[in-house]
Amino acid sequence: MLKTKELTHNHLISQMEGNIVSDMDGETVMLSIHNGKYYNLGALGGVIWELIKDSISLEELVTTLQSQYDVEQTKCEEQVHAFLNQLLEEGLIKIEA
Repeated sequence: MLKTKELTHNHLISQMEGNIVSDMDGETVMLSIHNGKYYNLGALGGVIWELIKDSISLEELVTTLQSQYDVEQTKCEEQVHAFLNQLLEEGLIKIEA
């Protein structure tokens, strides 16, 4: 499985199927059908989750987030990388070259 260190700007990120997602007071919560776990993605995690509904490159994801939020590119990349790594470890997203 792809690890964060190997994740590049050109990789395509998308949601894995089999998750039930809902909004609870502005935060995105999710139940994975595959592992039976609940996840609270939070408000910003919910935005990222929506953006990866269809395949999107890491570069495009970061650019989109920067256009919506006041955050410098390096910090945005680091935080998005960390978040995607957590989703990847839980088997909630797929990464394609």
